[in-house]
Amino acid sequence: MIAENLARLKDRIAKKCEIVGRNPGEIRFIAVSKYFGTDAILEAKKLGVNDFGENRAQELMLKFEKIGDKVIWHFIGTLQKNKVKYAVRTAEYIHSVDSVELLEEINKRASSLNKVQKILLEVKTSFEESKSGLTNEEEIFKIAEQAKNYLNVNLIGLMTIAPLTDDEKLIRKSFRDLRLLKEKMNNAGINITELSMGMTSDFEIAIEEGSTMLRIGSAIFGERDYSKDWRQI
Repeated sequence: MIAENLARLKDRIAKKCEIVGRNPGEIRFIAVSKYFGTDAILEAKKLGVNDFGENRAQELMLKFEKIGDKVIWHFIGTLQKNKVKYAVRTAEYIHSVDSVELLEEINKRASSLNKVQKILLEVKTSFEESKSGLTNEEEIFKIAEQAKNYLNVNLIGLMTIAPLTDDEKLIRKSFRDLRLLKEKMNNAGINITELSMGMTSDFEIAIEEGSTMLRIGSAIFGERDYSKDWRQI
């Protein structure tokens, strides 16, 4: 199933890139393996997938203990300060930095491991209260400037989650706002390259709006069965 799903996904990405004049090679898709077992991850790895995303720090830690750095790990969920140690120990990328305090803790933990942690700032570009992320542009610039002063973090991009809606205009606005913010930051001398936006339901719109990192789960692994313990899957 994973092989067929991957083939379909790559085909859709390639077709969309051809339509909008983009190179598929500049778009990285991250297989969101939350709640799927290590067997599924290793199967996807054999099929050429290198990047995997996890939403929960302790679940990532347990999977890392089994798989290690055979793959590239991305932490993409809400990160609590007391869980930073797990994320920094395992993930090459942390997509969900949303405060100065979190930035400081990541830098401290990375320093203790002699590591430079790649990070993205999570920006809330939708109206939904359930979504998290930075909303104040002044604060976003403040955190970005502060990141420049830290030796053990490397701010490479921005991340957002589009609203859960069938209204394509609202989804597109969410992604476009993030792209415009990236351009504004680059014009101000804050050099960032990555836009982490787009999931199974909306990644083609995200490609149109400049995404460089797609976070794809069910289109690769199928639907999650939350009634089972992922350790047994």
